[in-house]
Amino acid sequence: MALIMGMSVLVAAVSVVPLPQTLDMREGTLLAKGAKITESVDPSLAAEGYRLTVGPDGVAIAAADAAGAFYARETLKQLETDGRWPCCRIVDAPAYRWRGVMIDEARHFLGKSAVKRLLDQMAAYKLNVLHWHLTDDQGWRIEIKRHPELVEYGAVRPRSVKYGCPTVWKGGRPNWVFDNDRYGPFWYSHEDIREILAYAKARHVTVVPEIELPGHERALLAAHPEFSCKGNLARVPKIGWGIDEEVVCVGNDAAMKLLEDVFDEVCELFPDAPYIHIGGDECPRTRWETCPKCQARLKAEKLSGASALQTWMTSRFVRYLERKGRRAVGWDEVLVGDVPRSTVGMSWRNGAKDGAKTSFVSAAEAVRRGFDMVMTPNDRTYLSRPQGFANDPYPHFSPGGPSITLKTAYAFDPMAGLPSEGRAHVLGGQASVWGEYVWNAADLECTAEVGEQPLPTAAEPSAAAVVSWRRKGECSAVAASLSLSTPLRRSLL
Repeated sequence: MALIMGMSVLVAAVSVVPLPQTLDMREGTLLAKGAKITESVDPSLAAEGYRLTVGPDGVAIAAADAAGAFYARETLKQLETDGRWPCCRIVDAPAYRWRGVMIDEARHFLGKSAVKRLLDQMAAYKLNVLHWHLTDDQGWRIEIKRHPELVEYGAVRPRSVKYGCPTVWKGGRPNWVFDNDRYGPFWYSHEDIREILAYAKARHVTVVPEIELPGHERALLAAHPEFSCKGNLARVPKIGWGIDEEVVCVGNDAAMKLLEDVFDEVCELFPDAPYIHIGGDECPRTRWETCPKCQARLKAEKLSGASALQTWMTSRFVRYLERKGRRAVGWDEVLVGDVPRSTVGMSWRNGAKDGAKTSFVSAAEAVRRGFDMVMTPNDRTYLSRPQGFANDPYPHFSPGGPSITLKTAYAFDPMAGLPSEGRAHVLGGQASVWGEYVWNAADLECTAEVGEQPLPTAAEPSAAAVVSWRRKGECSAVAASLSLSTPLRRSLL
């Protein structure tokens, strides 16, 4: 990192997150109001990169593309102090092309205002992918006009886990307390989604929708219980959290057709999305082992064992999306077996002990085999976990695994443990905010205070921005300085 000034002086002078590649501070300031700003195209600059020059006579922005020019203006916003910009020259570009945040609205619905607020935060920190988890066991949040029954039955549940109730297992059972209030119906119409997509596009954020398969499907099965292996499920989504044995019957051709209909409509609704997430995590195979239709599928496709059914289903829908010009993304479970190399893996587990304890494909093995990967390890980037405060006002955040502290977040390195020959396959990193313990927009922002000490935002993407914009080795000193000496202390400490 080439810096003209020492780190302590630099941080005292400016508060830019993520810190640019090069920053040359110069004497003087420029009044922001009415200042002349000129923009030009420079093809020699990297994608999403920019060159920003602030001088006594005005501001010059050069970029290779519209995203770079946009990020230059976001940097200008952060540079401004008391209505003035410091004279400087910045040259900057991201290290990774996938700089993401995931929100889960299947468990708890957040709504358009919360999503737009998050998109504003992402834009400020130059994060460019919103991974939108829209379906799961507890809720179906996207209108599918070909199948209105999906929101009719899947977007509402008769009761929910009571606000603030943690999960503590006793005698093999959770201690959940339910509020007995009807939850929903909550879902996004086509018009809602188009509005959010336009808002994201203006901020150079790509939205990647996630439609889960073949597990985490109780909301879909509430609408179509006949598509389960048992065939006689109650017509309500799952009420509590955790992994459910009731999954889609892979041997049911009508179920496959319905999912094709869903992806047809999702692709139409998200015309600019190069990626469609197909889930694939935490899928038990118990029902498949005894289901006549699944066993018939095994025999017809000459597959070996129930676990091969998920590989078959993954491959089917990866190729289905390929024909539509899209790439399928899935949690790392989808990489088990012989699946198409166009599949993008999302590495979240640290071993087979995590999740449903199914077969494990490490990120190192995946990139060695030629799969593109997005890194979101659960012990580094799952921001819905406790944050390490003795007086944390949100102890109901996900109790499993370690706290995600500032130190933990900045220690995340998307390249850690990967072979040098496979590192080109790392698209980037992502902070993931699961919804079981994020009941509403206030939880997402986590704006409570303890005494006079402001606490961090659960979904605050500043740490994710730094580690996905800069390479490892350029983050720790920046984090140490920023956490003590800038106005961004609230969002980082």
